[in-house]
Amino acid sequence: MNVDLYDFHLPEELIAQTPLVERSASRLLTLNKEDGSIKHHVFTDILDYLCPGDTLVLNDTRVIPARLFGIKEDTGAKAEVLLLKDVGNDRWEALVKPGKKLKNGAVIIFGDELKATIEAESDMGGRILKFSYEGIFNEILDRLGQMPLPPYIKEKLDDRERYQTVYSKVEGSAAAPTAGLHFTEELLSQVAAKGVDIAFVTLHVGLGTFRPMSVDRVEDHVMHDEYYILSQETADKLNETRARGGRVIAVGTTSARTLETVAQQCGTGPIVPSSGWTGIFIYPGYSFGLVNVMLTNFHLPKSTLVMLVSALAGREHIMKAYHEAIEQQYRFFSFGDAMLIY
Repeated sequence: MNVDLYDFHLPEELIAQTPLVERSASRLLTLNKEDGSIKHHVFTDILDYLCPGDTLVLNDTRVIPARLFGIKEDTGAKAEVLLLKDVGNDRWEALVKPGKKLKNGAVIIFGDELKATIEAESDMGGRILKFSYEGIFNEILDRLGQMPLPPYIKEKLDDRERYQTVYSKVEGSAAAPTAGLHFTEELLSQVAAKGVDIAFVTLHVGLGTFRPMSVDRVEDHVMHDEYYILSQETADKLNETRARGGRVIAVGTTSARTLETVAQQCGTGPIVPSSGWTGIFIYPGYSFGLVNVMLTNFHLPKSTLVMLVSALAGREHIMKAYHEAIEQQYRFFSFGDAMLIY
């Protein structure tokens, strides 16, 4: 299957540069995955598509201020680091700039509080950095780091919390699970009042979000592993949802990938708690084991995320919906509008 099948032209002006003043004021495109029918709404209309007995699954990961700017100790040249994955003992997998000049043994200084030594190269062009500091790493990072906004966002983000979901809790992501940015606490209360259960998973978004596909054939792409957690409480809720005939609604591709990772492990048996690393790559031909409905934003052309939603709704339905969203001037990507595939 050729990657170009998932290409489309997106006018640059449709890439949302800043979040809306009100989180839930976004637009919502609904796509019926059976017949391909499309309707246009405001985001709060999602309540009309949720039924008592459904379970809404949210990714409670929290973005860390993972972008650091420093200088090389020996030359004073500027250096940039994007933290991706905590690999233990003050070591992190990271992307670095300029990559060609930051070799093993190079030392990067970030102010007076933090220093990193490049110890090794990792897969896909990354580096393993060993940090040295006094105090608490997360507190230092909070002072020195910047939010790792995707490269297509050029505007400065005034309020860091607008790149966090209102329910974010578990620190560790290099990017936000953006489908959840539309929810307010008030709207989640309305969801619960409808008799819809709310469950949480954790998936720390890593390199896969920033890495474009570099192959021609979809099947040749390899996903980068990301850490996930599905708790006993969530496993119980999912089993109860199945038993009563309710739908599992994944908020975002990260929730969907976590749920499907666990579904593959459990097969036809009950869902059990699980944690670990997942590199699951979902594209058309995949048979979903847990996810019935998905809420998602509009994604980049030729991205693994467009392929994932195409696996749920069919490529033709997704391409038709995307072209209509472009015609209707929907806002795209992280701070953009939403799509519900049901």
